[in-house]
Amino acid sequence: MLLKTPSKEEACQMLLQGEKCNPGTWVQHSRYVAQAAELIASRHPDLDPTTACILGILHDIGRREGVTDLRHTVDGYHYLVNQGYPDAARICLTHSFIIKDIRAYSGKRDCSEADCQFLIDFLAQTEYTEYDRLIQLCDALSLPSGFCLIEKRFVDVALRHGMNDFTISKWKVYLQLKKDFETVIGQPIYILLPGIVENTFAFILPLG
Repeated sequence: MLLKTPSKEEACQMLLQGEKCNPGTWVQHSRYVAQAAELIASRHPDLDPTTACILGILHDIGRREGVTDLRHTVDGYHYLVNQGYPDAARICLTHSFIIKDIRAYSGKRDCSEADCQFLIDFLAQTEYTEYDRLIQLCDALSLPSGFCLIEKRFVDVALRHGMNDFTISKWKVYLQLKKDFETVIGQPIYILLPGIVENTFAFILPLG
């Protein structure tokens, strides 16, 4: 599957520019999502590691516009479309909706009515690709401090944004998504993610 994306260097520059506009933990989180995506894609027969990395770098680029919740998805989409990269732009939307319902979003619905309707229409007519699903998974494996067990990320999001009627259903879909990718790559995903033990359990392994 050939996608029109910026180069990895251009994506990194976009992220650096975004950090200047709105410094925050979202930048380091994006780097970890990109690293996880590249590692998993390198073992997946249908995915290109560089493309996966680029999409990971850019999935939260809408946060360049400021501290927002749902709106960051739409802001990122429009930013990358205006840059000429609609294939990358869709990741800004799809990464937040493992269930295709805006009511399932964890956070404030701080979009205009027009933007909410745009999201509803987009999700209804979009068939998720393996890249969409990969970034959804990697988003759920990455904290700003590093990689973690997916359950720790669930708790992290719930503590910051609360839970809703879709939360448990979303967790089940994420866990199945993890299993699906592990089946394809033929190994546990946690084996691929460096520092996951230390970051998950706040435990520093002794040297030597």
